[in-house]
Amino acid sequence: MTPERILDAAEEVLRRYGPAKTTVVDVARFLEVSHGTIYRHFASKAALRDAVAERWLHRVSLPLAEIAAEQGAAAERLHRWLRQLMVLKRQKVLDDPELFATYSAIAEEAREVVQAHIGELVTQLTQIIESGISTQAFKVTDAHQAAKAVFSATARFHHPAHALEWRDPNIDADFAQVWQLLLVGLVVGETFKQ
Repeated sequence: MTPERILDAAEEVLRRYGPAKTTVVDVARFLEVSHGTIYRHFASKAALRDAVAERWLHRVSLPLAEIAAEQGAAAERLHRWLRQLMVLKRQKVLDDPELFATYSAIAEEAREVVQAHIGELVTQLTQIIESGISTQAFKVTDAHQAAKAVFSATARFHHPAHALEWRDPNIDADFAQVWQLLLVGLVVGETFKQ
């Protein structure tokens, strides 16, 4: 029994029963093992749920990390990174809204995991903005503060609290306007201060 197999089973059980009704015993029953087997890999129900949330969020951050690590024009990469984040989140809502609701509920409980995920995404944005600063495409002086501002400014397009808005037929046009505003700020080079 591997942690990955347990996580696969936990995802399936969560899909079937939802977070409120899913227990470690349910996951063990699904795998046809004792609940002690699960506890050998995950110390508690909360640890198992955190691992499920972390795995889910990693599926979002991994393709974004690839964009952040690429070479090329920072503005183009930043735009593609933000679009990809928006598309990944939107797909999860539109393709399987019940599963998205389940994962969102789990993520609400896994605050440390979510904060680590946000930190990872802001680090990726920082990497892109730093490359723009190094080529003088961006004039901001603090890449990390600019990254945090970009992430916050685009929350409507990727934060689960706004999921109902993602069906709006104008969402892409709204994103295009926000993107233009952000790009002007990065190119003009206001100093971001805490």
